[in-house]
This record gives sequence, structure tokens and C-alpha cells, in this order.
Amino acid sequence: MPHAVGWATHAAWLRRCALAAVFAFWALDAGAAAEPGTGSDEALIRDLIARYARAADAADTELAAEVWETTPGVSFIHPMGHERGWAAIKSNFYAAVMGGFFSQRKLSVKDVAIHTYGDAAWAEFDWDFAATLRSNGSAVDTHGRETQVYRKTGGRWRLVHVHYSPMPGASERRF
Repeated sequence: MPHAVGWATHAAWLRRCALAAVFAFWALDAGAAAEPGTGSDEALIRDLIARYARAADAADTELAAEVWETTPGVSFIHPMGHERGWAAIKSNFYAAVMGGFFSQRKLSVKDVAIHTYGDAAWAEFDWDFAATLRSNGSAVDTHGRETQVYRKTGGRWRLVHVHYSPMPGASERRF
């Protein structure tokens, strides 16, 4: 009988080791998924953010289409609306707001932080926007913050969601 007790103890020890190994592999896998992405991923997203700003500056929907995933599932939340789908973002934000309201635009991005997790990433940054109203030539100068969400598909990062707002306490100008 002592041999049977020894076997039961050994079997329990093996189960504990197996369970510990499963948890260890799970923790390693979860840790790998939560690690920041590579420097090259961050560099690619920084480049997309720079192109995003240039697209806003020029109200250029073709350049914007190189940054955005041009599908119905993308969205853009801004103080003047909530656009759903690339067609709405293209026509309502880039053409109507950027191109329609302003004759000149300059979006300056600063303090960029990028976080990548596998095939998903987000960027957060502050911005300054200087523009000229098309209607009367008056200057517009606003400051805000923005969060952008990216998805990597087919080996390429694409913007899938933007949410921006004025800096807290900043007065909003209604157009």
C-alpha cells in the first residue's frame, strides 16, 4: 500500500506540473500579445499619421484613401459629426468640412504615442489646426487631441477609427 500512496502523490505532482506549464505558456502567450509592436510598425504608423495630416491640409481624398481602410466599417467622430463608412468620411469630412469650409488648412501633430498589439494599434496625439474660413477669410486656430485606431490586414496598417475633440477648456467655434 505505501507504493500506491507514492503513486497518488506522484500523479498529483504531475497534474500540478502540467497545470503550471499550461498557465506558464498561457502567460507567455498573453504577455507576447501585450508587448508593444516592433519599431518598424511604429514607424509605419507615424508615416500614416503624417500622410493623414497632409491629406487634411490639402483636403485630398486620394491621399486620405492611402491612409484609411476604405470600407463601410470605418468611423470618424469629430465635433461636427459622426461619419460611418469611408464614403461618408470622404464626402462629409474631407470634401465638405476640410475642402468646403476652409480655403487653407494646416494640421500640426505633436506628442504622438503609438501602441501596437499584434494586428491592432492605436495612436494618441495632440494637434494644432490653423485654417482660413472660405466664407469670409477669417482665421481659425484650434487645438485638440485625437485617438486613431489602426488594423493590419494583408501586411499593411490602415486607419479604421478616429475620435478627436478640442482641448478641455478650449472655446469651440461653430461654423
